[in-house]
Amino acid sequence: MSRIASTFSALQAQGRKALIPYVTAGFPFADITPALMHGMVEAGADVIELGVPFSDPMADGPVIQKAGEKALSLGIGMVQVLDHVREFRKRNSTTPVVLMGYANPVERYDQKHGAGAFVRDAAAAGVDGVLIVDYPPEECETFAASLREHGMDLIFLLAPTSTDERMAQVARVASGYVYYVSLKGVTGSGALDTSAVEQMLPRIRQHVTIPVGVGFGIRDAATAQAIGKVADAVVIGSRIIQLIEDQEHAKVVPITIDFLRGIRKAMDA
Repeated sequence: MSRIASTFSALQAQGRKALIPYVTAGFPFADITPALMHGMVEAGADVIELGVPFSDPMADGPVIQKAGEKALSLGIGMVQVLDHVREFRKRNSTTPVVLMGYANPVERYDQKHGAGAFVRDAAAAGVDGVLIVDYPPEECETFAASLREHGMDLIFLLAPTSTDERMAQVARVASGYVYYVSLKGVTGSGALDTSAVEQMLPRIRQHVTIPVGVGFGIRDAATAQAIGKVADAVVIGSRIIQLIEDQEHAKVVPITIDFLRGIRKAMDA
């Protein structure tokens, strides 16, 4: 059983939902990510999504795009992202880490380091799951099998526009959890309609047997609590990026901990 599966299994036994914060690796300072990851766990995070900076992030809104640009300007690429995970693993061997990003950095890594290098090195660093936004499920069976052989899960996005056929395709290849994008549009856009999410989840669960996390548009404790009542996990990204983007180094981790503690408390209430 993967670390992600065992985490969800333990939470289910406790009647709790997973809190999954997202942060762009190397943002807002090149060296801060491992400390920020530890802070998130301290605040109650169950899984951490680590964004791999990329120059053309088509699913991301202006907040996460800007974070990616800053990280790239600080020299953060896939090698540094894996270093962050390795550093985090020195003190934490239990919290699952998911890399979220695009095909280009993964394929570029394999071009530079040899075929299969990304899967091998990600597993060795302590990565538990991979979410590649622009990898369609029908083209991913070999990649998914390779990840599974190395104890990692391949996670997919579903959207309000996803057809039953697409959900069935995702269900065939996905493991760990699926990430339901609650809004049409990019990350950080619009206001969340919790009743629409509530109506969509039973439809997804007709096809998908693994946990369903919901993200895009969750900005505060009240929304997180409402989504936590119907989903298996709550994913928060853009709001965290906004909170830390202009902070001095020493304040980044405490501000994140303070915010996530409030979210965790609301979800557990």
